[in-house]
Amino acid sequence: MTNKSVFITGATGGIGQATAIAFANKGYRVAVGYNSSADKANTVIKSLTGSGHIAIQCTVDKTDSIKKAKAIIQNEFGTLDALINNAGFTKFVPHDNLQDLTDDLVDGIFQTHCRGSFACIREMEDLFNTDSCIVQITSLAGETGMGSNIAYCAAKSAMDTMTKSLARALSPKIRVMAVAPGLVDTDFVKGIDTAWRDAQENATPQKRLALPEEIANAVLACVDTLTFSTGRTIYVDGGRALGTL
Repeated sequence: MTNKSVFITGATGGIGQATAIAFANKGYRVAVGYNSSADKANTVIKSLTGSGHIAIQCTVDKTDSIKKAKAIIQNEFGTLDALINNAGFTKFVPHDNLQDLTDDLVDGIFQTHCRGSFACIREMEDLFNTDSCIVQITSLAGETGMGSNIAYCAAKSAMDTMTKSLARALSPKIRVMAVAPGLVDTDFVKGIDTAWRDAQENATPQKRLALPEEIANAVLACVDTLTFSTGRTIYVDGGRALGTL
């Protein structure tokens, strides 16, 4: 067990909670970042082993909110060993429907995924210990261009590129990695049309969707195991990008 600390944005969703649990099980003190639901954040806290965990309101597309979160982390933890940029959202818009991909939706997606993740890194930079690690939760959509909408694919691709740039800029003190899931079996996905979900499973060589815990395991590996890796994206997609015969 350790006395290390991690801040996870968007930690009340399926991937976020699984990641919080994985780090807590390794002895980390976890800062559970949430946008609007304090109740959900407190539920996550109750699911964690160990002690010293905190819930922090953090709207990542508002820098003032990130600054307030930083002040709390600094007061409670002093320093950070890991930052997991997991906050995000999307909306299904068919790729050939350009009209429904409005300016507001495009701006919101880029502000949250790209600007938000960068702003979190920028504002937290002086809290990181030597040998700290940042993990960006990107997506297979950033590689394949197939996803919930065109802007989402582009934003996730931009996060992968940002990961490379930041890895160069912040070395050797801080490593920067990305984890790119394929479709993950979260509550959000379970609420989508069953026939569509089944089709995605059948198009995956492993014939199933990823579990949130499998994404969490990859994130934890980036921080604790892949200690000579930086600027790389780890795909957790069951071979989805390979297609099927």
